Amino acid sequence: MNSRLRPAPMQATPPGAAARPVALALARRASRDDEVDEVRALLLDHTDAAAGTAAAIAAMAEVVALACLGDDHLWQDLQLPSRGELSALMQHWFPSLAARNDRDMKWKKFLYKQLCERAEIQVCKAPSCALCSDHALCFGPE
Repeated sequence: MNSRLRPAPMQATPPGAAARPVALALARRASRDDEVDEVRALLLDHTDAAAGTAAAIAAMAEVVALACLGDDHLWQDLQLPSRGELSALMQHWFPSLAARNDRDMKWKKFLYKQLCERAEIQVCKAPSCALCSDHALCFGPE
């Protein structure tokens, strides 16, 4: 796997410091298994078989799905150095899904919007995202 597509190694948490995002996500998993399963299934529906082995693809889908349980932007929850790195990761492992994010929606919001569309649930306050008062929260730079 290309080193720029790999999350940064976890560092030990100093005593008294807040728990790492991955540890928080794992702790939340028990009560949100269905959510993790849905995100993972979405990701797996958009994999590129040439990206890696079936086991590597499944592992990456699991990591991204678990990271969605974090409180920060997805690139931060994955401990990546930038949102651009997350975009590269998504393009490598899940290219057809990444291609759908053609308006630069923030990744976690984009993934959950995709889940809502699958379930035919309208999540925007307006008929289109371009008209929504929250547009700046969902799209563009962090």
